Amino acid sequence: MSIRVLVVDDSGFFRRRVTEIINADPRMEVVGVAANGQEAIEKNDSLRPDVITMDYEMPVMDGITAIRNIMQRRPVPVLMFSSLTFEGARVTLDALDAGALDFLPKNFDAVAKDSAEIKRALTDKIAAVARSHLRSAPAPVVAARPVARSRIGQKDLVVIGTSTGGPAALQTLFRTIPAGFKTPIIIVQHMPGSFTKAFAERLNGLSPLVVKEAVDGDRIQPSHVYVAPGGMQLMVERRNGGIIHIRDSDERINYRPSVDIAFASAAKHYGNKVLGVVLTGMGADGRDGARLIKQSGGHIWAQDEDSCVIFGMPMAVIKDGLSDEILPLKDIGGRLAEEVG
Repeated sequence: MSIRVLVVDDSGFFRRRVTEIINADPRMEVVGVAANGQEAIEKNDSLRPDVITMDYEMPVMDGITAIRNIMQRRPVPVLMFSSLTFEGARVTLDALDAGALDFLPKNFDAVAKDSAEIKRALTDKIAAVARSHLRSAPAPVVAARPVARSRIGQKDLVVIGTSTGGPAALQTLFRTIPAGFKTPIIIVQHMPGSFTKAFAERLNGLSPLVVKEAVDGDRIQPSHVYVAPGGMQLMVERRNGGIIHIRDSDERINYRPSVDIAFASAAKHYGNKVLGVVLTGMGADGRDGARLIKQSGGHIWAQDEDSCVIFGMPMAVIKDGLSDEILPLKDIGGRLAEEVG
């Protein structure tokens, strides 16, 4: 059964091209289009699509207002189109807060040129969010299982890796970490370079900890959180109390920043004093790095399936037997304070 998609954009050209790209993929079909947010709400009710692609700036009603209404009336996975600017990042983060699950850069030139890369990115994202867990949907009822908990010992560094669903998950997590938490935290979130500064500012505004986008040479300090800059790679070194290194990324590496690279660096320099946490996300980034953390004597926590938007990254770690604990998102902040901070 194909994935039914509603395309929402005020540009007739963009609607046509996105529709052509989606309909060329045998996994999916466009069941309708809308030129503004109000039409999107009405067609979501009448056509009952599996996924909506959503623009932000539209007449009558903007995309974020439409998403809020959709999540109240008939929740459905939404993929947001966004501009790769600092202001575009803020708008996209607002959309993710409203209930959108993921985003793609809105690039008219690439769409017009019939880019194979753009086609693949769009259709793969649609397929992924179609399989996702909506945050507004009730969690499945599962039998409670006792979890053996043992203290993991003092940690000098926490490294968190995440992708799709990560911005919302991290905001939930950092609201629950108390002001007295001292252990430094590094965040590796798959995001474009123009987004991570805005995201760090947003986390800083809701957390009692100091959150900033990491820059090369940052000294790792207690009660500080460092967000890896998009498009680059973050590594750490233990000397002088801990230093962050930011390096250009090899184009052959799929993820920029990469959880695997940050985990590997932490394993090398912090050994058994590092805790890696793998949250919601597509793919398997973090699995190889988690293995190195385990080999160095460190520990790994993974988010459980029920609280993930996309279970791919935690599942990869769990399937390889690398997770010391599998935790619901709502419990991770408290456990960090209890075990680590």
